[in-house]
Amino acid sequence: MRNIFETLLEIGHDEDFVPIVTEDFRPTDAPAGSPTKLEVLAERIKNGLPLWHPEDRADFVGLTGTVRPREST
Repeated sequence: MRNIFETLLEIGHDEDFVPIVTEDFRPTDAPAGSPTKLEVLAERIKNGLPLWHPEDRADFVGLTGTVRPREST
């Protein structure tokens, strides 16, 4: 079985799914929670790769972004 979805279709649960590491399993610099990081994680699952790479970005150092003030309730 190539990915978790095939495993679920074949045997009904993911307990036997073992991700494979190929040359496609590369780290990402995308920050946690970003749309890019979510796309990377989805592709990893789709391709049967492990979800987390040990060299994925683990912080927000050097990033800038828009700060939106919280709305008062």
